[in-house]
Amino acid sequence: MRTLSRYLAKEVAVSSSLLLGALLVLFALLDLVRELGIVGYANYRMGTVLTFVALNMPGHVYELLPLALLIGTIFTFTQLALHSEYTVMRASGASFARIGRAILGTGLLFAVTTFVFGEFVAPFSERIAQQMRFKALAGFVVQQFRSGLWVKDGSTFINVRQVLTDNTLVDVRIMQFDEDYRLRSLKFAKQGVYQGPNRWRLNNVKETRIDGGRATTYQAAFADWQSELNPDILGVLLVDPQKMSALNLWSYVKHLRENRQKATRYEIALWGKFIYPLAAVVMMILALPFAALQRRTGGIGVRMLAGIMLGLAFHLVSRLFAHAGQLNDWPPFFAAAAPSVVFLGIAAGMIWWVERR
Repeated sequence: MRTLSRYLAKEVAVSSSLLLGALLVLFALLDLVRELGIVGYANYRMGTVLTFVALNMPGHVYELLPLALLIGTIFTFTQLALHSEYTVMRASGASFARIGRAILGTGLLFAVTTFVFGEFVAPFSERIAQQMRFKALAGFVVQQFRSGLWVKDGSTFINVRQVLTDNTLVDVRIMQFDEDYRLRSLKFAKQGVYQGPNRWRLNNVKETRIDGGRATTYQAAFADWQSELNPDILGVLLVDPQKMSALNLWSYVKHLRENRQKATRYEIALWGKFIYPLAAVVMMILALPFAALQRRTGGIGVRMLAGIMLGLAFHLVSRLFAHAGQLNDWPPFFAAAAPSVVFLGIAAGMIWWVERR
């Protein structure tokens, strides 16, 4: 059994790694073609484009590993069936369960790799890539709406026209309300520089305070501003939730909850950080029935295509549940876990059907 496990693990790992490499090359070319259209704009040069494409690769690894494992496992068992090796395994008494256990270690290894890329590598490289791109194109990082970035911090509403790549705030408006949401003060600042834990230094400040129906205006060259807003929270807005680390997602979800804002999108992404890596194991189990369906001659392309379509369907269903969960306020865990559970059920049904033949 150990010899069989090592042999199958090696074959699946090699095939999946080669397919992952091919998929990464394809996605890198697609990224490059997309970016070539704006080469030369502002300071966006070819070297910056190539660096941007390279920094996007860890994110693609995270997204494509389960698909590569599905196709790689199907390809491996296809080859085993063509050379009658799979027939020998089954004739020797190896059931689907035993073969599944034999390659389970490889699936878990790919799952851990997926988690590592999704938690540590991709979020960091994605943030660096976006900062570099925005700096080259426009010199600033975030501009959510025409009026800039809006953030709610307790009873304070903050509007920032621009956030520079060094997290400096440009054209800051701070609106302070009381418990009944009556405006108490309105502060304008030309610039805000982060000084330390929860503290900003505002430059060229003009403040209007409202007290008892009277408005009083003050001006100052500098002013300190205490706020829970920090560069980590600003950095969250640069990266798609699916590419953020679990730690940053948890921090941002906590921030939204404290300010009574809807956090469903980020809660679904947070659960997905722990559930999505297990999709590697689900994809491997889904590939097992294809081995029994293979013939010694013919039908290989059809089976491979079916596997690819299943992998794409998994990604589409995952996105569908994420968006549907956000729109309908489904429990975040359900929205994140449902696609994996559905496809695990499909895999179990296919295995049962093959075993009954």
